[in-house]
Amino acid sequence: MSTYAIIETGGQQLRVEPGRFYNIRHFASLIPSQLKQDTKVLIYRVLMIRRESNINIGHPWLKGAIVRGRILHPCLEKKITIYKMVPKKKTRRKLGHRQKSTRFVVDSIFLNGKDIYE
Repeated sequence: MSTYAIIETGGQQLRVEPGRFYNIRHFASLIPSQLKQDTKVLIYRVLMIRRESNINIGHPWLKGAIVRGRILHPCLEKKITIYKMVPKKKTRRKLGHRQKSTRFVVDSIFLNGKDIYE
């Protein structure tokens, strides 16, 4: 697609396109109990919008830019294994956890109140 936006959420920056789904570690503004299916999400931290050959860059964020989406479901990432070993002390420690994330789909990208289409 030639229309996309770069957003900042969950401590990372993502390139998002309308109609695609993404996994995000956490939404800072939502309480985990509110992360239910089909919850609508508005993301105001839009760093850049590209529409064909036009590029709008914010400093640091674009004013009047909104990415609308909805939550599909909460999910768990792959298991991460942490192995700590101290040589010559005979100590070993193996830990692991699964990072919680949320899958959401981008419905549309708005700039100054107008919907940006392909």
